[in-house]
Amino acid sequence: MRRRGVIAGLMWGMAGRAAWAQAGRPAAAVPAGIDLNSASRDELMTLDGIGEVKADAIIRARPFRAKTELVERHIVPEALYDKINGRVTVRPMVTTAPAAAPPPPAARR
Repeated sequence: MRRRGVIAGLMWGMAGRAAWAQAGRPAAAVPAGIDLNSASRDELMTLDGIGEVKADAIIRARPFRAKTELVERHIVPEALYDKINGRVTVRPMVTTAPAAAPPPPAARR
């Protein structure tokens, strides 16, 4: 019985060391998914159930504030949204604000 405990301890030791080594490392960056606001037509078409027509509809409906808008705006049915939900994301559209007009010159007296 003692022998099994020693073997199990050794096996746990090896697995434990591997887990310990991984704990100190930063996690690998997980791809956030396809951004609905910036993805190309071809990128959108890599999603299951998204063909040319739906990809074009997504592009025309931009910008999105949340990925749930795909269903709310009737662009894709809920069943299709459930399939692609984990593979898409929505990042805010980057817009450049118009440059502020310079203040008017001070009135001369």
